Amino acid sequence: MSATFQPQLHRYGETRWFEDFAVGEKFYINSRTQTEGIFAMFQAASGDNHPIHYDVEFCKARGHRGLLAHGLQVLIQTVAGGGVFPHLCNDSLIGFLDVSAKFLKPVYAGDTLYPELEIVEVTPGRSTGVLGLRATVHNQDAELVLEGMHRYLLRKRPADTTSQRA
Repeated sequence: MSATFQPQLHRYGETRWFEDFAVGEKFYINSRTQTEGIFAMFQAASGDNHPIHYDVEFCKARGHRGLLAHGLQVLIQTVAGGGVFPHLCNDSLIGFLDVSAKFLKPVYAGDTLYPELEIVEVTPGRSTGVLGLRATVHNQDAELVLEGMHRYLLRKRPADTTSQRA
């Protein structure tokens, strides 16, 4: 290995600590069209085999225009790792504490989803703090289809760290 190679430098930037985040910051997650392939992968991963998610004729007979996405399939579109947030807190992130969601409108195969996380809670502790991020998902028609919350536990900046937020 080269003496000048430093794998720890291969990241988005310097770590941000709990104190470096503020209410109102937004983290966009790339849009994704919910294809029938994604439906099939979710079925395989979850074991959910209810026909409302995988039988077009069953869906149409119940007033749906096509395959109806499972709520958890929509929720996973808000995974923070789909955007930059967890990369900004590589060294400060302790863990994912909890998640909640309300499913507001149906999502169908072919819909394109636009997830976003926004900091709405900054609760400091002694050496850590909790960030609460409002999770939203809109569809291609700008309809809010999911609203929820993620909460993360982060370390505060260590006393020996001089790195400041840019």
